[in-house]
Amino acid sequence: MEFEFVKVEVLLPEEYIVELRIQLNDIGVLTVGDYDNVVSYSVVKGYWRPLEEANPFNGSPFNGSKDEISFGTECKMEFKCLMSNIAEVKGLIKRVHPYEEPVINVLPMLS
Repeated sequence: MEFEFVKVEVLLPEEYIVELRIQLNDIGVLTVGDYDNVVSYSVVKGYWRPLEEANPFNGSPFNGSKDEISFGTECKMEFKCLMSNIAEVKGLIKRVHPYEEPVINVLPMLS
């Protein structure tokens, strides 16, 4: 089954949301009808443990030490986008995002 639109979810530190929003809007993916910059975000909490090969992000007190479970707060940014743009969107997110392994969820939309 093919989908025209997807919902993109990205977990990231709050201080990166504005820059990511600006760059996504600049490539035209945050337009819905007669509006642009259409994005939502919420504060979420999570756990992670950097493994031996990891290079943890050092931009917050929650960066984690190798082989130790950490807990912290970050944000989940969400927006609708054309499936045909997803490769460009994921590339842009990876360039802006500070984590070495950003969580990017792409969910098909039925409507």
